[in-house]
Amino acid sequence: MTILNFFSPLFRKKHFAKQDVSKTELKRCLTTVDLTFLGIGSTLGAGAYILSGQVAKEKAGPAVVLSFLVAAVASLLAGLCYAEFGARVPRTGSAYVYSYVTVGEIWAFVIGWNLILEYVIGTSSVARAWSAYFDTLVGGKIEAFTLEHLKINVSWLADYPDFLAFSICILLSILLGIGVKESSRFNTIFTIVNLIVLTYVIICGMFKADTDNWKIPEDDVPPKYGDGGFFPYGFSGMISGAATCFYGFVGFDCIATTGEEAKNPRRAIPISIVISLFFIFIAYFGISMTITLMCPYFLLDEKAPLPFVFDYVGWTSAKYVISIGAVCALSTSLLGAMFPLPRVIYAMASDGIIFRFLARINSRTKTPVLATILSGVFAGLMALIFDLDELVNMMSIGTLLAYTLVAFSVVVLRYRTSNDKDSDLVNGVDTHYSNGVGLSPSSISSTRLRIVHSDVPTQRSENISKICIGVTCTAIIAISVLIVFALDDIAKAKWWALLLLIITSTCLVAGGSILALLPQDSTELAFKVPLVPLLPLFSIWFNVILMLKLDYQTWIRFAVWMAIGFVVYFVYGIFNSNERKRYVDEDKDESDETAKLLDN
Repeated sequence: MTILNFFSPLFRKKHFAKQDVSKTELKRCLTTVDLTFLGIGSTLGAGAYILSGQVAKEKAGPAVVLSFLVAAVASLLAGLCYAEFGARVPRTGSAYVYSYVTVGEIWAFVIGWNLILEYVIGTSSVARAWSAYFDTLVGGKIEAFTLEHLKINVSWLADYPDFLAFSICILLSILLGIGVKESSRFNTIFTIVNLIVLTYVIICGMFKADTDNWKIPEDDVPPKYGDGGFFPYGFSGMISGAATCFYGFVGFDCIATTGEEAKNPRRAIPISIVISLFFIFIAYFGISMTITLMCPYFLLDEKAPLPFVFDYVGWTSAKYVISIGAVCALSTSLLGAMFPLPRVIYAMASDGIIFRFLARINSRTKTPVLATILSGVFAGLMALIFDLDELVNMMSIGTLLAYTLVAFSVVVLRYRTSNDKDSDLVNGVDTHYSNGVGLSPSSISSTRLRIVHSDVPTQRSENISKICIGVTCTAIIAISVLIVFALDDIAKAKWWALLLLIITSTCLVAGGSILALLPQDSTELAFKVPLVPLLPLFSIWFNVILMLKLDYQTWIRFAVWMAIGFVVYFVYGIFNSNERKRYVDEDKDESDETAKLLDN
């Protein structure tokens, strides 16, 4: 009983009363257009000016265009899951609040704690990139002066303190504190400039396109740069490039943190996520196609491919236009990286699982000013003194874990019964948007075989789904481990590797097949993920593969950060959670009712 009392609070779920779903202290002022530009601006940043050339030269060659396509599909799967939750749970907090209402408090804390780290590192790294790019425009004078007078001789810190990056973080936090609408206007203007510059690059570059650069003979390719042709590094190189390109799509999830600031979140969040991912893919695809057609892939400058290819074809003046676009892109990326940070902190503090004073809202600006300023100072300090090269992978592990749990939550919710007292919100409080996008389970129930003779989830079907989801996800993790660490053994047909692969694959197919036959929740929403459970499970598999690709140092840093977080949670959060108070109040009411019955 003592063990049960210890573990039960960890899995208590967030509850919203119907009348509280739309209530917020924040200002609802963001439209679908605002959210779309926020997603594009936060994602289509430095990746468009750096990532495409790096992947083309080192991993995929001209097949980088397919790498971006594969990465876009994987990102879209995660985006669809976020879109459904945006329709189900129109609250601030993104993956944090999504997991809170579905899988429980401890998982929500893990996700929220990692999102804080992800956004802090994202802000710091982009701030340093902005500072470094600006420094190149003035001939490197800032770096030279600082190295001469303030050099840091510590191996795990930066070579010099970056005061410009620190100042940028502070100024941006002040801008965000002034008001979300003002920040949105800034983001929209700079994103439009960025899109115009990228369009200019693609159109102008096509005039210098040479299709021979996609079919270079192997004899003309220098050593270490593959075998030439469209797939110089083979199909595996293209897939490896897709894993890198996937991180170029990280950032759209900041849209999901605006649930309490969007005018119509149930409709605006799903639409803006899908539209922003589409435009981001078009831009990446166009840029990668342009640079690989203008110049042989092995000649590209991986640090600044766009200025290089225009220099290569003799259009040197174009680099000034590209510079404007790069500054705007880095500025919007910086805003997109910091924008969700105070909102996640606000959501967690409002729930009481981190310190409540961080949830204070300014009465005039209707923004979490204290959380915003502290976020800026925290990110600024990291940008000031830390060498962020080794910390960037920490962004990836937090993001991938969030994507995984959101996809997992979509599957769990689709098979949950509607009479769960903790599922009022997630099973659809507001069905105003009856013409939902996506496939409704009820519309195909007549053509689907049923293990349970019901068109809606029952307690029996929910219990079966829990077992199947557990078996399927365990099989996905096991198969991913085999692919990452034992692929050579499988290729050599070693008996133990083949046996494990057959067992895990059988479990995956069996669990997934039974899930597909179970009745699903038919609540009408503004958006629902189609082809459940297939698409969310594929999203989980892709995310797990990428997490296992990260080096062990990243997992060690992840463990250290989580250890700090668990101290905060088990010392403060578990005792001050709003849900703890609600459960205590409910237990008290039940005890009072029982006492009255006994008295009678």
